Amino acid sequence: MAKLWNLPCIFACENNKYGMGTSAARSSAMTEYYKRGQYIPGLKVNGMDVLATYQASKFAKDWAISGNGPLVLEYETYRYGGHSMSDPGTTYRTREEIQHMRSRNDPIAGLKHHLLELGIATEEEIKSYDKAARSYVDEQVELADASPAPEAKMSILFEDVYVPGSEVPELRGRISDDTWSFVKNDFAHKVY
Repeated sequence: MAKLWNLPCIFACENNKYGMGTSAARSSAMTEYYKRGQYIPGLKVNGMDVLATYQASKFAKDWAISGNGPLVLEYETYRYGGHSMSDPGTTYRTREEIQHMRSRNDPIAGLKHHLLELGIATEEEIKSYDKAARSYVDEQVELADASPAPEAKMSILFEDVYVPGSEVPELRGRISDDTWSFVKNDFAHKVY
């Protein structure tokens, strides 16, 4: 339907190369997921590169809102750990493979390398950003731990669904209200 109606949709697929206990290559005859869009164009993105991910996401947004219709993004990543507590992640791949991927494809280390290489930040500035980010996360964890659990009520299923101004006036007999709008929080705009 998205292609038929040329909707401004972005379909994102995170491909971490492994399902529960097996590699994608052993579970699918066609592992280029970005090509599976039923006539929807697609892009493969290095999901381990923060800058590539940002640029691809920006491109996809611009593509969709410019009236070009839907787009599929396949973010190729790597899952270091197992799939769950019962999956050590080493029965279907070697510890050497995991260590190799950690040492060569860590997104945080890669971003640090880009920032230093391009002269955007110094080692000291990066340490300061890291310290500020860790402090912020610690504060938010403390706040979450101290906060009461949200009230379980059906109406929250319809809260924060739409960006203000994009709401449908009526959805299967229901009239939208203000709680359906998603309001951006300050976190997205903070720079550490």
